Amino acid sequence: MWIRQLLLMVIGASSGLIVSAGVFTVLISVGLIPRFAGKMHVARRIFALEEMVVLGTLAGGFFSIFGDWGQIGAFVRSRELFGAEATDGVWDLIGTLFLITFGLFAGIFVGCLALAIAEMLNTIPVFARRIGFRHGLGIAILAVALGKLIGSLVYFTQRVYLYGG
Repeated sequence: MWIRQLLLMVIGASSGLIVSAGVFTVLISVGLIPRFAGKMHVARRIFALEEMVVLGTLAGGFFSIFGDWGQIGAFVRSRELFGAEATDGVWDLIGTLFLITFGLFAGIFVGCLALAIAEMLNTIPVFARRIGFRHGLGIAILAVALGKLIGSLVYFTQRVYLYGG
């Protein structure tokens, strides 16, 4: 029985390493981190940016596997840190602000990654040339981004994720 568990552990760890290596390869090949460093004018601290990406990936993997270790809300609510009546309201506000902040930064990162991949593959200029699109390319890209924003807002505000339709 323990051999089966050991084998599953080795397979899981190996699969995780392969997937994370693929993610980091994509980030390196599109040059996303150096571009961020250049835009933020912190090129001398590029190593710290790369380390934050690695640490964020490791933390995300850790908390997705060991979810009980990330239950800060249960700890705060059980100890009533803000008083008996105010704890739930304060913690809900803190949680909502955290989710809004995390969602904003995650969306910015995914959007930058998608645009960096599209730029690396030169898809936008090739597509524009093929269909004879001369003027208004920036407006078209903005329309796509706004469409994704509106779709996401409808998806989450109407709780489409709960019933799938």
